[in-house]
Amino acid sequence: MLILALDTASAGGSVAVARDGRVAAIRSGDPSRTHGEQLPRELMSVLEADGHALRDVDLFAVSIGPGSFTGLRVGIATMQGLAHATGKLVVPVTTFEALAWPTRQIDQPIAAWVDAHRGEVFATLLSANQTQLAAPSSLAPAATLELWAPLLSSLGSVRFTGDGAIRYRQIIEAALHDRAVIEEEVPPLASAIAEIAASAPARAVRPHAVAALYVRRPDAELARERAART
Repeated sequence: MLILALDTASAGGSVAVARDGRVAAIRSGDPSRTHGEQLPRELMSVLEADGHALRDVDLFAVSIGPGSFTGLRVGIATMQGLAHATGKLVVPVTTFEALAWPTRQIDQPIAAWVDAHRGEVFATLLSANQTQLAAPSSLAPAATLELWAPLLSSLGSVRFTGDGAIRYRQIIEAALHDRAVIEEEVPPLASAIAEIAASAPARAVRPHAVAALYVRRPDAELARERAART
């Protein structure tokens, strides 16, 4: 099975091709350019690098967030269009799942933190087997840890992953000390997205059924609401 995967939740994003469950080609995007400028050419390039064309793809996979609102809309719309044109299905994968995937073999709870800007993080807390322990939230880092305090007190050490964890590591370490293990970097998420799709192809849905996980309302929507009140 050939899977084409796309992440646009992060600034640069990434694309990957997986064959028979293993990533065969991956490419990180250029964070200085918008996703709209890079797509769909980046997808075609990674396919060509692996010696394939769009018609060879059996299944598509895409990040649904949380992350950049504009990036998610562009990425989801791109994969919906390609899947519709080729008559294929799409596996939706959350950013949290993709961040936690590389640590799935580690017997340790996982805190996935995505930088939400405005001094907040999109966050969720997962058990060692990646069962959700805390619902996704969009709060300041300290408020997130306070919300999780009853859970964290019973978990022992926790592995933090994501650009939000890297940015706010001092706040995490001040609260949890040596109980916090913080991943030093965030790998291109398209690789994890492709592998997740390969491991669970039954999750695939028709293109129109793919929906973004925003966690908080988009800034543009909040701005319109504030303007309407003035």
